[in-house]
Amino acid sequence: MTTSLPPLVSLTEGLEIRSPRRRIGARSFDFAREVAVMAVVNRTPDSFYDQGRTFGLDAAVAACERAVSEGADWVDIGGVPFAPGAALTAEQELERVLPVVEAVRRRSEVVISVDTFLPAVARACIDAGADVINDTTGLHHPDLVPVVADSDATLVLTHSLAAPRTVYPRPEYADVVRDVAGFLEERVSRALDGGIPEERLVIDPGHDLNKNTLHSLELTRRLGEIVGIGLPTLVAVSNKDFVGESIGAPKPERLEGSLAAMVLCIAQGARIVRMHNVKESVAAVRMAETILGLREPEELRHNMGEIND
Repeated sequence: MTTSLPPLVSLTEGLEIRSPRRRIGARSFDFAREVAVMAVVNRTPDSFYDQGRTFGLDAAVAACERAVSEGADWVDIGGVPFAPGAALTAEQELERVLPVVEAVRRRSEVVISVDTFLPAVARACIDAGADVINDTTGLHHPDLVPVVADSDATLVLTHSLAAPRTVYPRPEYADVVRDVAGFLEERVSRALDGGIPEERLVIDPGHDLNKNTLHSLELTRRLGEIVGIGLPTLVAVSNKDFVGESIGAPKPERLEGSLAAMVLCIAQGARIVRMHNVKESVAAVRMAETILGLREPEELRHNMGEIND
């Protein structure tokens, strides 16, 4: 495409992402101008969304390969749900996630992240080829920082309040956006002090994680304040309960609501989106990027000539 279109003014005008150009594994990203789609693959019998459909090893690997074929930039592999429940040992968690990491790494250069907070799991998965550790507990385990620091891996710092797999009844915030931002800024400082460079840090406000629907809606409405921290922001809004409660839809019927929430987050500066429905999400992301002037249209034919169809 040779035609250059002026970029539109986005909701993030004036906000800057520090170190937007990232090398993550074999992939290069410029988060000033692109949005990465992270596919969700859970090798758990009781996962939030797929209810065990990808628990089998072959099913999990196939799901990763399908996500890549549908345009995912990376896959996020999890072996333990966030929801309250019995704890797994590092050995049990590795039995679930490590074979998937190894198989996908042999087949693809897609970015691989592992959803874990255990240092032993992170270390083994990084050694097997994982590029990102996605810690939804916000550094609950202090030894995770030195493990990531002693590697080339990226670390996702996510806001949550409860100890892993425990109940946190009726979470309350003075101002959910400000409280989440303060938490993330403190965790970023902790990671930097532990030797992880800024260019290997990503932040996630943690929609629905120890938050009710009103909290998650407020985070979505004011996501620009989280983006304002200055690091690439990841959002995980796919099929979440705040979407379902907002539109009155059960989990299998939340796609449209999830895409709407995702696009509004992108318009405010989110640059990584963690989604279950990859094909539909990729198309919506590309459209959002084009509207925001981050990319050019794939083609320009409509009303561009002397004679038009």
